[in-house]
Amino acid sequence: MSFENLGLNQSILKAVLKKGYTKPSPIQQKAIPLILKRKDILASAQTGTGKTAGFTLPILQLLTKEKHPGGKTVRTLVLTPTRELAAQVFENVKGYSEFLNLKSAVVFGGVNQNPQIRALKNGVDILIATPGRLLDLHQQKALSLHQVEILVLDEADRMLDMGFLRDIKRILALIPQKRQNLLFSATFSKEIKKLANDFMRQPVLVEVTPENSTVDQINQKAYAVDKKKKTDVIIDLIAGGKWQQVLVFTRTKHGANKLTQKMVKCDVSAMAIHGNKSQAARTKALAALKNNDIRVLVATDIAARGLDIPLLPHVINFELPNVPEDYVHRIGRTGRAGAQGEAISLVSLDEMTYLRDIEKLIGLELTPEELEGFPLTDKPGDFDKPAGSKSNQRRNNRPKSGNSRRKPFKRKPKS
Repeated sequence: MSFENLGLNQSILKAVLKKGYTKPSPIQQKAIPLILKRKDILASAQTGTGKTAGFTLPILQLLTKEKHPGGKTVRTLVLTPTRELAAQVFENVKGYSEFLNLKSAVVFGGVNQNPQIRALKNGVDILIATPGRLLDLHQQKALSLHQVEILVLDEADRMLDMGFLRDIKRILALIPQKRQNLLFSATFSKEIKKLANDFMRQPVLVEVTPENSTVDQINQKAYAVDKKKKTDVIIDLIAGGKWQQVLVFTRTKHGANKLTQKMVKCDVSAMAIHGNKSQAARTKALAALKNNDIRVLVATDIAARGLDIPLLPHVINFELPNVPEDYVHRIGRTGRAGAQGEAISLVSLDEMTYLRDIEKLIGLELTPEELEGFPLTDKPGDFDKPAGSKSNQRRNNRPKSGNSRRKPFKRKPKS
């Protein structure tokens, strides 16, 4: 199937061709015709499957059929959980609408609002926004939502994870009840299904991959590593392998900063990106990785969604996430658009419960391998034991409060 078969007009097809795309992805093949028919859709699609174009292309086509009503009105509202994702969607909208007489804008927090207010002064056809900044600007009467025709919730599961449910409900109360609704989510939790039931009208379910699965193009590996040796291991992998463009995930902001500093000291160029960084700093770090000015971007889970790094070859979990769905989102940064990618997890013995939960979610066994040159303090066999086994259970049942002191694992004396 080609894009021509989907009923898109020549101006949109010209923009798609200019971007180098000739064949629609599965999510695009399924979603575009339904959106053009003005259906509400509830779509499950992993990152890197082309879902942004899947809703952008048909929306552009629908908007070309009528002129903007004027004033500060918004015709299509796209809500995203993070600034990075908002900026990425905006770039896609601009690219695909290059040959159309349509206006778009993006608004998010962490930056000066005045340029955003100016962009909204005469209204826009498509507005991409994070919930908080959108509500702020609406309260200031910088925009009008009373003529929204299409609402898109992009990465809705992430928005709920980040506590945006109340903001979403406030926004739903501000827009017309008669509208088209499009909800995209990597996972379909009970909360997502309840939200969809609350505001969508007989949505058509669109799925292109099994729920919570990871794409086939990603080669997933797990290495058994002592916690204190993780920094040495990751530097050896990146420097020894001469890897470029590596995205590394840590659990905490402090951990991201600490690891970045150690990498730089070892002549591995790196920058950190997390919630305490300004938007300008986050944008600069992402651009540096894309342009190969640095080799490594160290991130917390705030960057697990919305980062678009073409052909990113390597993702490393320096620490496993304690929420298994976050593993899917993290490694989804690689193996995008049909390209091959590698996802490596450094697993210490106290993280085995997390690993088992991830295995259950993705339906794949990730047995940790021992790395040559980095002998384990713990017995390698302990990593093969199920989470419920006595040795692992003792460790996993320890209190998880910040005040608990975990003793390092000691090698047993030889008999």
